Amino acid sequence: MAKTKYYYNSHTLKYEKVKTSTKAWAFRTLGFLTSSFGCAIFLLYVGFTFIDSPKEKQLQREVNQMALQYNIMQERLKQVDAALENMQHRDDNIYRVIFEADPIDSDVRKAGFGGVNRYKNLEHFSNSDLMIETAKKLDYISKALYIQSKSYDDLTEMAKSKVEMMASIPAIQPVDSRKIRGGISGFGIRIHPVYKIRKMHSGIDFTAPVGTAIYATGNGQVEAAGADGGYGHRVVINHGYSYKTLYGHMSRFTVKVGQQVKRGDLIGYVGNTGTSTGPHLHYEVHKNDIPVNPINFIYNDLTPSEYMAILEAASQENQSFD
Repeated sequence: MAKTKYYYNSHTLKYEKVKTSTKAWAFRTLGFLTSSFGCAIFLLYVGFTFIDSPKEKQLQREVNQMALQYNIMQERLKQVDAALENMQHRDDNIYRVIFEADPIDSDVRKAGFGGVNRYKNLEHFSNSDLMIETAKKLDYISKALYIQSKSYDDLTEMAKSKVEMMASIPAIQPVDSRKIRGGISGFGIRIHPVYKIRKMHSGIDFTAPVGTAIYATGNGQVEAAGADGGYGHRVVINHGYSYKTLYGHMSRFTVKVGQQVKRGDLIGYVGNTGTSTGPHLHYEVHKNDIPVNPINFIYNDLTPSEYMAILEAASQENQSFD
């Protein structure tokens, strides 16, 4: 029940009841409603702006989870892309070189998709750029994998038709890994042990005791067997297909010129003849009469870990032994 209000009338010298007009009452009511509405609007604004509802919190958790999954997927795509790039490099620079086949043109590997816009259905979304970029990466990897698969099919057919070539190309280590002592000096610029200058070292030196067996690294015909200056006692095998191998500083050899040998046949023994600072085998691989790095031709009888150890040792710029 509303309280009755009075005021003192100085003319009548009496307290009289306050009478509120309809107009005043209407203004008061309107003012109250207006201020109440304004407060409600303010509270709603504060609530929606600074306070998340349970549904918003759930949606935010889902967004965070999606962002995490997207980042993980992007990282995996990078790993797949790196592995694919390594496969392509080995394909072009090792396998196709061995088979004397032309590498796949980079324009073919990296060509995009022509024609209509393949990603039109992904446009006009709030995260369209993200979706389109991911779809493009997946399409690129899928296409690159298809091309790489076809390349391996071609290499398989080459291998079937070139069995003799594969048997002839140097592909094993010329000395037993268990016999190697003291280290390896690799292909490239090395310090000459006698002249103490930086000089091109055209092969790999395998240090091993005198008398360690040396094996032919591929099928072929002995082209030379005898003394040859700095190489000492050396053997040269012509494998055909533009490949030759040279084995230097032998103590003695067991083959003669014109003899046919097969991969793994004994051809001589490690020595210290010629310009040499200690017992070792100097091994060279020539392609079209040009020395190439033999490290790429000793993969057949080594495990991946053994091959990586040989590769690391041969990559160090140390002193050669001849």
